[in-house]
Amino acid sequence: MKQQRIDPGWAWTRKLNISAGVKIGDTIYTSGTVSFDSDGNVVGEGDVYAQSQQVFKNIEEILAAAGATMADVVKINTFLTDMSGYADFGRARSETFSGGAPASAAYATPALVKPELLVEVEAIAVVGSG
Repeated sequence: MKQQRIDPGWAWTRKLNISAGVKIGDTIYTSGTVSFDSDGNVVGEGDVYAQSQQVFKNIEEILAAAGATMADVVKINTFLTDMSGYADFGRARSETFSGGAPASAAYATPALVKPELLVEVEAIAVVGSG
């Protein structure tokens, strides 16, 4: 099987020459996804809930570009710069996955790629599994 790079059409992924995700067969692996808008501006500065909502919106766009939906997500890995924000992240996750959250893990990290970023999520999805 060949790898297919996923491009949701964001200016910042093109500028930085990174893939938003990779699809192999029916499996999609997203890159670590943060709360950038399509131009690379941080959405929800200082607000874990708002950033988490944007992160899940971005993951949804990545998956759509590869023919999948959020219902196809089977696993997420979450990185938080402050675990006291986990409840706000969890609220956004529950709203996103109202039918039940996928397998999940959360990790504390001292920093992300920009100091304004508070949360980053990687997702694995299998097309048509939802």
